[in-house]
Amino acid sequence: MERRDLLKFISVAPLVGGAIGNKLSASPAKATGYGAAGRDLFKEFGIRTFINARGTITAMSGSLMHDEVLDAIKGTSRKFCMIDEAQDKIGAKIAELCHAESAVVTSGAFSALTLGLAGVLTGTDEKKVRQLPHLEGTGMKSEVICQRAHDITYNHAFLNTGCKIVMVDTVEELRNAINEKTALMFFLNINADRGQIGHEEWVKLAREHNIPTLIDMAADVPPVENLWRFNDMGFDLVCVSGGKAMRGPQSAGILMGRKRFIDGARLSMPPRGFNIGRGMKVNKEEIFGMYVALEKFINEDHGKVWKDWEDRTASVAQVVERVDGVTTKVTVPELGNVTPNLHISWDERKVKITAQELSERLRSGNPSIEMGGGRGNSIWMTVWMMLPGEEKIVAKRISEELNKALVS
Repeated sequence: MERRDLLKFISVAPLVGGAIGNKLSASPAKATGYGAAGRDLFKEFGIRTFINARGTITAMSGSLMHDEVLDAIKGTSRKFCMIDEAQDKIGAKIAELCHAESAVVTSGAFSALTLGLAGVLTGTDEKKVRQLPHLEGTGMKSEVICQRAHDITYNHAFLNTGCKIVMVDTVEELRNAINEKTALMFFLNINADRGQIGHEEWVKLAREHNIPTLIDMAADVPPVENLWRFNDMGFDLVCVSGGKAMRGPQSAGILMGRKRFIDGARLSMPPRGFNIGRGMKVNKEEIFGMYVALEKFINEDHGKVWKDWEDRTASVAQVVERVDGVTTKVTVPELGNVTPNLHISWDERKVKITAQELSERLRSGNPSIEMGGGRGNSIWMTVWMMLPGEEKIVAKRISEELNKALVS
């Protein structure tokens, strides 16, 4: 599922708990739900778990953390440290890995958007930090320019600072919109194909007017190169989720870019409490866990991982295509959640079932399976978030339901 379609999913999805992850070069932690005393907490609370054939969806608990990440979290939970020191030193290493001047671990990409803009508005002026989100009479700027095609619900993060968003479509409209109140020019990478102004031109136009730029690439790894691509391109701030492809803590993200803006953003986040970001707390365990996840992701054999996804996707296709009237097609999104997606379609004259009915039967079955969206006679899935061997279970269950629906 593309991030830009997420809200549609959330509006119709049932409440779910606990997600199952996928096979990578080093496996994610096993999703047992067991506590220290061997308790199955999912079972104890009656919370449904499922095979995740849909992707890194926040409502579905994102992704599963790797064992190395969990080890980092557990290991760092046993001693105290100063949060600022951890952010200083780990942020410096993250910045080095991602070709940025500075970086900080945030409580997800949404908070990175708010904090990044806050850092631009206030710099390191504590008086201004204390005044947010009340901008009137402070001398601070108050407008963010965004392409209309890049306006999504998550942009509410900017409104939290007290700013308003000004929409444009063309270069001419952008030039006319720039004024003494313009604080930031925002770019949404997952909708890069929908706007009239591309990455490089956006940065160039911003530089002409000395306006900072921020890009949201929350769900845009893989490819791994995106972690430094936009820093190298010249964006002043870059935001990314930590709990998707990188398999860090689901409540963590990264804000990186120009040091002066990161320094300003740090004043609007914990451990300080005189700011709009006090509730965006990141604990030391998440900071260390996010770093380990990033380091592991960068150093993975991405060619091997991709080949594994392709092979497992093909194995599902081979099984379901044995059902009379069923065909499959593999696509890869150009932007956001760039992984192989298997589209499964059927001849409605031969197979009497709708995509919604198939999804519900898989969801209510044992084991429960969450599929990708679909309509009419087609549905899609991805092996990205499956544990090794789960693709066989999914293929078998899809085939069973489709066979049941065959016209006699």
